[in-house]
Amino acid sequence: MSYRIGCDVGGTFTDLLLFDERSGKSWREKVPSTPPDPSVAILSGLRTLCGQAGIEPSAIANFFHGTTVATNAILEHKIARVGLIATAGYRQIMQVARSFIPGGLASWIVWPKPEPFAPLECTIEASERIGADGSIVIPLDEEKLRQELQRLKRENIEALTICFINSYVDGRHERRAGEIAAEVFRDIAISLSHRILPEMQEYERALTTIVNAAVRPVVSHYVGNLSRQLASKGFKGSFNLLRSDGGLISAAKAQAAPVNLLMSGPAGGVAGALWIARNAGYENVLTLDVGGTSTDVALIQRGVPRLTRDTSVGHLTVRVSSLDVKTVGAGGGSIAHVPSLTRALRVGPESAGAVPGPACYQRGGTRPTVTDANVVLGYLPTDLLGGTFHLDREAAKTAVQTIADSMGISLLGAAQGIVSVVNENMRAALRSVSVQQGYDPRDFAVMSFGGAGSLHSNSIAKLMQSWPVIVPVSPGVLCARGDASTRMRQEAARSFSKTLTDTAATEVVALLRQMAADVAAELAQEGVPVEEQNILYEASIRYKGQGSDLQIPLLLEHFDVADIGRVFDAEHQRMFGFNLSAVREFTNLRVVATGNALDIPPHDIPLGDGNPVAAKVRDHAIWVDGTTHNAVIYERAKCRAGDRIRGAAVVTEMDSTTLILPGHIGTVDRHGNIIIVPA
Repeated sequence: MSYRIGCDVGGTFTDLLLFDERSGKSWREKVPSTPPDPSVAILSGLRTLCGQAGIEPSAIANFFHGTTVATNAILEHKIARVGLIATAGYRQIMQVARSFIPGGLASWIVWPKPEPFAPLECTIEASERIGADGSIVIPLDEEKLRQELQRLKRENIEALTICFINSYVDGRHERRAGEIAAEVFRDIAISLSHRILPEMQEYERALTTIVNAAVRPVVSHYVGNLSRQLASKGFKGSFNLLRSDGGLISAAKAQAAPVNLLMSGPAGGVAGALWIARNAGYENVLTLDVGGTSTDVALIQRGVPRLTRDTSVGHLTVRVSSLDVKTVGAGGGSIAHVPSLTRALRVGPESAGAVPGPACYQRGGTRPTVTDANVVLGYLPTDLLGGTFHLDREAAKTAVQTIADSMGISLLGAAQGIVSVVNENMRAALRSVSVQQGYDPRDFAVMSFGGAGSLHSNSIAKLMQSWPVIVPVSPGVLCARGDASTRMRQEAARSFSKTLTDTAATEVVALLRQMAADVAAELAQEGVPVEEQNILYEASIRYKGQGSDLQIPLLLEHFDVADIGRVFDAEHQRMFGFNLSAVREFTNLRVVATGNALDIPPHDIPLGDGNPVAAKVRDHAIWVDGTTHNAVIYERAKCRAGDRIRGAAVVTEMDSTTLILPGHIGTVDRHGNIIIVPA
């Protein structure tokens, strides 16, 4: 078996890519998502792809899946009722939380503090205490804990978290409490904080573990159901899910630690963008993944995507490694409206989703969306998905006309306004991962993907002054390609609180080597031989007294504490524009083990003479900045390497549409990517 499949489930469409590792040939499919049961769309796409390739599901060796199930469970608050066992004296840990309040100035006046996932009535205390040095200060009172668990049982909790104050140093009390709780609660999942996040800062550790427990039942049900459905169709291979940090995790471990999946969906896009950028010859890239519901953006510098130790979903920020992806509610299905109070046009974050979808989808939707505006402006032809999906232009006009009437402007002016507002929303997201992180966007290219990314990328690049725009082949299923091309990943972390001046290099190296041996063994259990593993080391460092830290890569072969301090100062200067004379200190050490990525060879397309006339479908007209422009519609499958497509132009393919604005030129490279620059 040499086939692998990548699958990305979005809010509007489900994308699948089947890849033959021996020949390099691939097949793609895009089907409408089925939110009540995502497996329905997945199995439908799988059946179609196997038919196209002439194989049975049993021939597929690997199924890689990016999912938003955990994310949606939190956003929609479809979570389990969680109980918490805390150290005596720390019962209000989730209510006290941190003092940080999101929002602008004076937001503390109006910000409603969210209800903790583990309510106070579901929180009990355990008489125990382990010191910061690992010594037992107060033994665990098992009899008292049993009594408290009986009281907690009356609260009808559906998941249980155990988080003791210094368990990151020694988890023996948590383990014993978990054994006792399992005797009382025989049918619920129990999460231990020292296994989920073995680091100091008890609030972050408790919150992360509670979120893990809260989404564990829904993720476990989803993964288990999909595993059974795949098996029923004859699939016998390995089933893995994409982690938030872009690595893979087995289905079994995903069910036990689903907090690692919170950014699973967007991570696939970044993984796919890395593959495209590497083969296209670009190291610095801003990714623009525009789907039907939202836009995800990320930054890749020198061929490496930015990672963050804090993952945010809604109002929650948990301590889990993830790709630094920012998400805004701006997509093809984002609904435009004019509030009666301000009379100012707004777009999103509410989305028409897959059902009923935009008005032009003819599925019952009547409210104006970004997709409807693109249809009205001529940016989006009426036939999609290779002619199998027809858009109703008149329905789009009717929907957008409601905005025009509300604002007293023309139909085309209203449509242009909708697109301009959503473009500004996307620009703001890109600034948050570039300008606000100390990067100049003019040093980066823009790579667009997702079903709607290439419709907006030319305009976004103009706003950001980021060139060129890179539009990969099949951008609508790039997330699925990323899922199929990523690799297994495991990591281990532990707190290490010492100033740099008091730290001996030999001490740190010994700890890191032991951690490396542990994660290597764990990854080997996942089927990745030790000789095929790559080990990375990093440390969290801060100025003494700071509340946040920076992640600094380490080299064991040339480990020098003074050099590490200088690297930290340089990164602090880049991020914040200043340095301090304060003492620097370690807070955490981390080891990451990854398997080798699949070396998928890029496909070269036939060479042309620079004239795209053979790909021309028909003449067309689009409306840009208050003026009608003559344009040409091209079929991307007929483009050849070297073709120069002068804007205004619309390039169509099965899963996406690319808009090239007037005054710009798109050149097709040897791999089929369209590289757009100002003329």
